[in-house]
Amino acid sequence: MPGEPPPAKVSGGTRKESVYATAIRFDESKNGSNKSATPVTPVTNWSPPACWYEPKWSPAQFKKEFQRRWDIPDFSGAGEAHALDEDHYIKGNPYKDFNKSQTGKGMWWDAVRDKAREDALDPAAFECDTATFWVKNGVTPKVKNAVTPEILSQLAYNKIKLPDTKVTLAPADTTKVNLPTWAWLDKAKFNPVSVTASLNAGGLNIQATTTAEPVSLKIEPGTSDATTFPASGECPINNGRIGEPYAKGKADQTPPCGVEYLRSSGNGTYKLTATVTWKIHWTGTGVTDEQSLPDGEFGASQDVTVQEIQAINQ
Repeated sequence: MPGEPPPAKVSGGTRKESVYATAIRFDESKNGSNKSATPVTPVTNWSPPACWYEPKWSPAQFKKEFQRRWDIPDFSGAGEAHALDEDHYIKGNPYKDFNKSQTGKGMWWDAVRDKAREDALDPAAFECDTATFWVKNGVTPKVKNAVTPEILSQLAYNKIKLPDTKVTLAPADTTKVNLPTWAWLDKAKFNPVSVTASLNAGGLNIQATTTAEPVSLKIEPGTSDATTFPASGECPINNGRIGEPYAKGKADQTPPCGVEYLRSSGNGTYKLTATVTWKIHWTGTGVTDEQSLPDGEFGASQDVTVQEIQAINQ
């Protein structure tokens, strides 16, 4: 930022509360909302940011925050660290008196951590170690993970919830050897879901909407002694539905989505797993075309009993 010192890594007191406080707002009115809705899992090892930077305080607010940070009884080494921070933020090296002369012209930016990721000791949650820094209103600092529409889209991704993927089977629960079992998913459960993240602070008014749309279902029968339909086990979405419901008179037809077990499950069951892949994309402030994010998936298993009966009445 021309005319301003670059962010620095300096000392600071313990500030557990402030590292979780965020000005970002999430609209989840179009998100998955049923009781079994589950967070999306990326199909790759990509993950949304575990920490980021955003505008937090005016000069007066940061002065109070600074005092709160250093109100730490018996903190070992506090004297030297406090002196460094006083020099940095109060005595003019580089900031003077918390930049009060710039009141209304900018804000102090600071790191925010994803609490769940921090609690899990994810190293990514601790990567935002740049000290609180000043930014002019309307300017996005050139610091990794400074909040932008793209960062907002990734944080919205982290809020996406997907419906369960328990498929409907015919025959249900118990099927027969060499009998095609039809599989399908209720169309109503698989409408697109979306979350919008927005930030209106520091002279920035930005937002991003992240949307997940179902594209296919993968069936894994739970045994190699089975044939899937189609052979790949990947059932595409068609007219908003995955698979096709079984109806009377279809017993001799091959299901567009399903499985045929070739061996009895004996006294046990096979664990059929159904995993839906969701295409995820976003659009937001300053973005004219949809931008891609890693696909997501969510799967669930259900027990299937397969009996050793070759023929049944239809």
